[in-house]
Amino acid sequence: MGPRCTQCNGFRLVTKVNKIIGFSSERNSLGMRMRACLIAAVASVALALSACTDHRPSTASSVTAPTLTGDPAHPGITSGWVDTKLYFDIGLVENAETRWHDFLDREVTPRFPDGLSVIDVHGQWQGKNQAAPEHHPTRLLIIDYPDTKENRDKIEAIRSAWKKLTGEQSVLRVTQPADVSF
Repeated sequence: MGPRCTQCNGFRLVTKVNKIIGFSSERNSLGMRMRACLIAAVASVALALSACTDHRPSTASSVTAPTLTGDPAHPGITSGWVDTKLYFDIGLVENAETRWHDFLDREVTPRFPDGLSVIDVHGQWQGKNQAAPEHHPTRLLIIDYPDTKENRDKIEAIRSAWKKLTGEQSVLRVTQPADVSF
């Protein structure tokens, strides 16, 4: 390390800041030197913190090694997969939960038997002819799968089946590329 500043016990950066902002110890007050020390300290902390971050996106090779191998339905490392989220308004009908679970068993699981997730969420929807949004229990279905026409068609079949069963206007779908590892 370099020589320390006698005023604040800081390092060589204080001297450089003093030179940059144009004052020397002979002609400036203690307050000015303390301000320079404070600027140097803040700059040092900012520099140290910026060195601690890594802005590179993770790649499959930098991720923890997969624990599953040899399973085509759950490959260790994938490419060309997508993450699809479907939002289902299960409604306020008396047997909403039973209807939802029957739908999962009959329409969803046979199309994607290798795995899926369901999350209970609070949803709201305002139709184009409604004055205010309606609040309904909603299920978020998450499925990760290889992005093929066959799988996209399965997703659309699930959406259509729910709208036909319930009379709902919409099942929101959000699909994004996914870096998947099992």
